Amino acid sequence: MSFKYLLVLILTTFLYSCGAGNEQNKKNPAPATIQDPSKIAVPTSAASQSKVDDLIKVLIIDGMNNHNWKDTTSRIKAILEPSGLFDVTVSTTPPREATAEAWSKWHPSFSSYDVILNNFNGGHSSNGKRWPEAVEKSFEKYVKEGGGVVNFHAANNAFLNWDAYNEMIGLGWRSPNFGQGVIIDETGRLAYIPKGEGLGAGHKENHDFVMTVFEQDHPITDGFPEKWMHAMEQLSHGQRGPAKNMTVLHYAWSKDSKRNEPIDWIVNYGDGRVYTTMLGHLMQEEGLNFHSVGFRVLLIRALQWTATEQVTYPVPEAFPASDAVLLED
Repeated sequence: MSFKYLLVLILTTFLYSCGAGNEQNKKNPAPATIQDPSKIAVPTSAASQSKVDDLIKVLIIDGMNNHNWKDTTSRIKAILEPSGLFDVTVSTTPPREATAEAWSKWHPSFSSYDVILNNFNGGHSSNGKRWPEAVEKSFEKYVKEGGGVVNFHAANNAFLNWDAYNEMIGLGWRSPNFGQGVIIDETGRLAYIPKGEGLGAGHKENHDFVMTVFEQDHPITDGFPEKWMHAMEQLSHGQRGPAKNMTVLHYAWSKDSKRNEPIDWIVNYGDGRVYTTMLGHLMQEEGLNFHSVGFRVLLIRALQWTATEQVTYPVPEAFPASDAVLLED
């Protein structure tokens, strides 16, 4: 190799190393160095966490009931979670025969949640199962200070001798001697049945029936048609209680009592809001009532309002008519 050629080769290599190859380096960048994972910001996860933090925190209480409480809780979650509004947690009580020590370890942190959905019924008689005293006091404090509660179906059977609870539910599965009853009379107004008079609590077989909106200006029922058909449900009558600070939302004509019976209502207890619904009966039946569009929308809106005092979940255009049920999978 000539000295001249060698000099050209050396000069070319030097110029390339000083920048002539930059364009090629841009096209083929060196691999990034993997950092400590704990120091890497992950916007997607942060956004997901932010979204979770914005959800309404729901605590479902279950564990015993004269209904199929496990399936009921599962079906409630299946209604709530697809709405995109709720973060649902379940707290299951110890079984009825559990020891006092086991019950002492069950103490839900009610204040950590926006709304409590009560799917618990320890029995409607004087020997019905109570929660531990500390839990009951914590629950009362939570509601008085502004918490929200949804009592689901047979939950209004429970706690016969818990005075504060009876005030919260307004009406329960009680005997006529326990308190007054409430119906909607022929003029469309609330009428009170005196303590000790009239029918006691009861129901017959499940059937379709018409739900009539009583309080049309409430955020929960705003946008509902005046009448809509609910599917294969138990229509209870003769509920009794203090019936104070109550706002009835729906009623239905009972072919058994031959009266308009309240179906769901709200009670103000301290600064809290308590919504009680007679809907949601489930033993071992197919459970068509849980597939009712009207029932699902009502439950979602009731939970949202009880938690936040606002309702954003819409009433869909496809909604049950007054003479026909509407079901969805």
